[in-house]
Amino acid sequence: MNITVLVKQVPNTAEIRIDPVKNTLIRDGVPSIINPDDKAGLEEALRLKEQFGATVTVLSMGPPQAEIALREAMAMGADRAILVSDRKFGGADTLATSTTLVAALKQLSSDLIIAGRQAIDGDTAQVGPQVAEMLDLPQVSYVKKLQFDGKKTLKIERAIEDGHYLLEVDLPCLITVLTEANKPRYMHVNHLVEVFKKEVEIWDFAKIQPDESQIGLAGSPTKVKKSYTKGVKQSGKIVQPANAEEAADLIVEKLKELFII
Repeated sequence: MNITVLVKQVPNTAEIRIDPVKNTLIRDGVPSIINPDDKAGLEEALRLKEQFGATVTVLSMGPPQAEIALREAMAMGADRAILVSDRKFGGADTLATSTTLVAALKQLSSDLIIAGRQAIDGDTAQVGPQVAEMLDLPQVSYVKKLQFDGKKTLKIERAIEDGHYLLEVDLPCLITVLTEANKPRYMHVNHLVEVFKKEVEIWDFAKIQPDESQIGLAGSPTKVKKSYTKGVKQSGKIVQPANAEEAADLIVEKLKELFII
């Protein structure tokens, strides 16, 4: 089984800065990590590899610095790493990103594509489903647990707001995984030495040849009008009523002040 895991290097959300002109994230100088949902997806792939002898490829679109995240993925146990990187891909929204990734995926033979549910720098949860639609693959999102029968069928527990679905889907397919699906392993100490001897393949525009009108900032139908960081809120007022009746009176008084009642 050939598994491709879509991995994104994201800025640490505690140190995000925004370009006031372009309304895009400033990534230079900001510490980056592997997106948590993607890391959970990688762990699922590595578990399948251990059980069934799968080959795991990690695929990412991003600037040259994203190579660090892919080397971390290989140190965890991935067999192959591909970075789709070219200035023409810059400024892409989710649709342009998906278009670019699909152009790369069409050059790979994938029985299973795994993505994280969403990235912490955008929180759209759109790339995985868009990729599945463009490749005309069945998809299951919000995967919390999965089992493989060793042949062609995945049994999946898909989380929903007030419970879960139990589903079966045949390969080839695409799934998106939740962070809580598992606890990703640490990098293996032996792999840390070996990983810098391995090649991270760089695939540029010429290699994958997507439709240039559908990629990058120019090919992105979504335009960000304004971006800004959260303002600091004033600390709340803490009250300690003597009993339930006094607490109820305080609540009613506050609701009247706010003209809610």
